[in-house]
Amino acid sequence: MSREQPQLSVPPEAEWGPTFDVGRATDAYIATIPAADREKSDDYYEGGYWIEAWGTLITVGLCVLLLRLRFAARLRDFVAARGRGPWLQSLIVAAGFFLALSILSLPWALYTDFYREHDYGMSNHTLGGFIGEWTLMTVISVAVLGLAVSGIYRLVSRVRERWALWATAITAVFILFIFTVQPVVLDPLFNDYKPLPAGEVRDSILALAQEAKVPVDDVYWFDASKQTKRISANVSGLGGTARIALDDNLLNGTSLPEIRAVMGHEMGHYRLNHGIKLGIGFTLVLGIGYFAISRAFGRLQRRHGDRFAIRDIADPAGLPLAFAIFAVVMYLLTPFTNTMVRVAEVQADAFGLDAAQEPHGFASVAMRLSTYRKLEPGALEEAIFYDHPSGWARVERAMRWLADNPPQR
Repeated sequence: MSREQPQLSVPPEAEWGPTFDVGRATDAYIATIPAADREKSDDYYEGGYWIEAWGTLITVGLCVLLLRLRFAARLRDFVAARGRGPWLQSLIVAAGFFLALSILSLPWALYTDFYREHDYGMSNHTLGGFIGEWTLMTVISVAVLGLAVSGIYRLVSRVRERWALWATAITAVFILFIFTVQPVVLDPLFNDYKPLPAGEVRDSILALAQEAKVPVDDVYWFDASKQTKRISANVSGLGGTARIALDDNLLNGTSLPEIRAVMGHEMGHYRLNHGIKLGIGFTLVLGIGYFAISRAFGRLQRRHGDRFAIRDIADPAGLPLAFAIFAVVMYLLTPFTNTMVRVAEVQADAFGLDAAQEPHGFASVAMRLSTYRKLEPGALEEAIFYDHPSGWARVERAMRWLADNPPQR
């Protein structure tokens, strides 16, 4: 992978000097994005607000369709007629439901994740490649969710009213397991991970990791360019599974200061234990979803249970109804989950600036991310819809860090 490393470009108004001004430097970076490109990225990001809402409505609509068809009830009866017990009934129903939901949602996924991404110049995926990865992810998701949901039904049948509390506790363990296993087992199914060859980039990243006390002795790169034009990196795993990886878009298309800025940020997530903290946060959010199901399911089942052949909350035939409730609650909690992630991102930004000491690299990366993130949202818009700080906020933070930590002459 021998190549000439791109050079960092700093706007003259953002260069350090006696007259350096944070506001002027921030404006100089923002001005590097042409108006037409900003309009395009604004349209793309704002369209995501509607995609999220429509995605929830489509999910609920498909759940209602499957209820009307008595899909889960017919599947339950089919398995029961062959002498299978409650656990296998719930497993087959759960797997069948999620498979059916995925297949019925495929046209929407094709629009949002393939055609729209190509329309906005974000994707390198071929249609065949996309379908292949969708199929693999669907198989994995159906297997994992089938086992998880069948386990929850087992809880419901045993502890009844207390199932939501028990399910929340078990979810915490499950999320920790996923965080540990995903980078080592799942990610390589979709991308090839290879050790980064010796050179300036690898040496700089490892030196940064040593200073940041991230326990790794190698760096990996992966071939995300076959799927997307976006830059990305991660320091993933827990304990002995920690791994530093950056995609080839970041590796081949950005300067060393930008790479260091990104890796400093990602090391911040690792050092600040954001994986565990966000895992706890999302567990609580899922717990709210379980609680909502426990409160709302009974009322809806009493009103519509006979029509859909749902006996009670422990009956897997009610899974489409439970999932519809869950989808609505998760959508309503989006501002909270976005804020939770955004706070972690702000903390990782601060860590990364201190660790990498590359404010211009950090600001330049924020501009690269502006191809698919609106640069200057309103305060309320950012609070509700943003799971990362805005581009403007990130550049301003970098320039303020520079003002507080002037280069040593």
